[in-house]
Amino acid sequence: MNTKKSSKIIIDTAMLILLPLLMAYSLIGEAAHEWLGLAMFLLFILHHIMNPAWLKTFFKGRYTPLRTYLTGVDLLLLIVMVLQPVSGILMSKHIFCFSGAGGMSLARTVHLLLSHWGFILMSVHVGNHAGTHRVGRKKGVAILLWAVAIAVSVYGAYTFVNRDMTSYLFLKNQFVFFDFGQSRLRFMADYVSMMCLFACIGAVLSKGLKMLNRPKRGISKDE
Repeated sequence: MNTKKSSKIIIDTAMLILLPLLMAYSLIGEAAHEWLGLAMFLLFILHHIMNPAWLKTFFKGRYTPLRTYLTGVDLLLLIVMVLQPVSGILMSKHIFCFSGAGGMSLARTVHLLLSHWGFILMSVHVGNHAGTHRVGRKKGVAILLWAVAIAVSVYGAYTFVNRDMTSYLFLKNQFVFFDFGQSRLRFMADYVSMMCLFACIGAVLSKGLKMLNRPKRGISKDE
């Protein structure tokens, strides 16, 4: 494995670790949340620097259903990852405390909305790439991985409903409820399971759209 590929894996893995930690805002404290948020943004920039092909080929080539879907998810994620730190800076009390201007209520609402949509979009993004690449050459290993992923996703679906995530995604509730009686480990397990759920959704969607691009057997492309 070359250095560039290793660097990509390290960056992407670090972002995945930071994602559930950032959702645990009240459990890790404001200062830690700000520093982790800054780290996530810097890793996001590095991620794009290490993967320049997406931007270079954006207006080139044909947009198949798969490419349209993948590009749509990536564009939405890009918008979220740019606006999220802006709203965070406006609310900052530690790193960017000089930015405490007006519009704090709006910034908090936007930050809440984007954090939850960003959580889902980033999870789907991970699944999209897993779905468009062959993971594991042995069929038995692939089946085992999918079985584990589905089992975790079932719990993730339960957690999604139990934590009433839709109320934050559609701003029915503008204040996040934290059960300070639960362990941090339980919180992380819940959010990791939801990450797995949406990653599986992304993998299934991308695999399905990828199959649409394959020409049917016995039918040439010119027919």
